[in-house]
Formats: sequence, C-alpha cells, structure tokens
Amino acid sequence: MKWLLPVILGFSLGFLIRKQVDDGQMMKPENVLKLVKSQFSTKYKVSGSWIYMKSQTLEKQGLAYEVYHGGITKHVNDSYIPVEFWADAKTGTIIEITQISNEEIRKAAK
Repeated sequence: MKWLLPVILGFSLGFLIRKQVDDGQMMKPENVLKLVKSQFSTKYKVSGSWIYMKSQTLEKQGLAYEVYHGGITKHVNDSYIPVEFWADAKTGTIIEITQISNEEIRKAAK
C-alpha cells in the first residue's frame, strides 16, 4: 500500500500539468514545487524546500524559458545538501539544478 499514495499524487499532478499545458497557462508555483519534491523524493529524503512565487526568464543555450526558481535540501549519507533548481513554469520540468556551496550558505547567513 506504500505505492498507492505516490501513484495517486503522480496521476493528479500529471492531470493538472496536462490541463495547464493544453491551456497554455503557467503552473502555480506550489504545484511546481510539489512536482520537483516528488521527483527528488524518489532518490533522496527531502528535508526542506522553497520556491519564488514569481516566474522569471532563464536563458540557456540561446533559448529563453519562463521558470520558477526554488530550492530543495536533500539528505545524502548523513549530510544535508542544499540545491537550487529552475523549473519550466508551464510544465514543471526541471531545466537546471545546481548544488549550493558551503561558502554561498555562509554568505547568505550574514
């Protein structure tokens, strides 16, 4: 029965994504965050997450994407590793992931 909840969640998110893509609308940032968390949760324990509520433009390899910028803290080998992500605002597809360095964390804490 452990598999039932992820299957239902995946189906529901897939349905919402399909509807929004068909309508050409951007997803709600909360739904993008849920989707990203569920993708990370298949390999890692997720201990924290955040997302900016306004989309932004990300240019990558000469193409412009409308994205949401967020972050996840994943648990790997007794360590908590923060990563940032940029996900397509219309589909929720992760376009870029970068690990946040300890130096960046220290700077942000000041």
